Amino acid sequence: MKREHVLVETDNHVATVTLNRPERMNAFGGRMRQEIVDVLAEVAEDRDVRVVVITGAGTAFCTGGDVNEFASGETQALAKEVSSERHAMCRAVFLINTMEKPVIAAVNGVAAGGGCNLALACDIRIASERARFGQVFTRRGVHPDWGGIYFLPRLVGYAKAAELIFSGDVIDAAEAYRIGLLNRVVPHEEFQSATRDTALRIAKNAPIPIAFAKRGLQNFYRWDLSQALDYESYVLEVTMKSEDIIEGFAAFLEKRDPNFKGK
Repeated sequence: MKREHVLVETDNHVATVTLNRPERMNAFGGRMRQEIVDVLAEVAEDRDVRVVVITGAGTAFCTGGDVNEFASGETQALAKEVSSERHAMCRAVFLINTMEKPVIAAVNGVAAGGGCNLALACDIRIASERARFGQVFTRRGVHPDWGGIYFLPRLVGYAKAAELIFSGDVIDAAEAYRIGLLNRVVPHEEFQSATRDTALRIAKNAPIPIAFAKRGLQNFYRWDLSQALDYESYVLEVTMKSEDIIEGFAAFLEKRDPNFKGK
């Protein structure tokens, strides 16, 4: 089935996933949620892809649920979807979280509601200076979704997360960076090149240790030091048997860039 609202392009081991409803500020509408799931599932399985970038078309990243659909009576259909154990929002978040590849949110403009939390679910967030972020759910009578109550306090702490969710305030990119929501804020004119440079720097490195490191980093709240050291020892044993470690050391000795194969 042809996708209407999500585009994907792969180049130099980087898959760029673009939310493509610019006329609605990339709000989730129609089959868009399912299209996001389908695309994420594809890039997760594509061995040529080493880094995934999620961004928005036009002037916005994503403004969450489409208010027009709610106002037109589509809330009953959406409520039925949300009540399902594995609805599209949950599947998308799990795919981002579990895929063995870094996922970068390239926030080009406003990220509100579910759009904000989609960005939070990613591993790295780079934002244009024009970006804005809002947990606007309570202003619409809605509870946060897309994993917001999980990711937000882990990034900014409980008290700040509570303030942002309870108030529904919208903050600019500078404030989002100050409180730890973002890795980097760049001038809008440099936004695309800065995102691309970051993705390419990661994509040229060995994908096997990156995949293990992503999983290890996600456990830092649960593991004690002994568990972390045990995990590192296990991963070192695995990577020592890989072809990429031979290539990595050879490239270092030969003073050239390595050509990793993910093997």
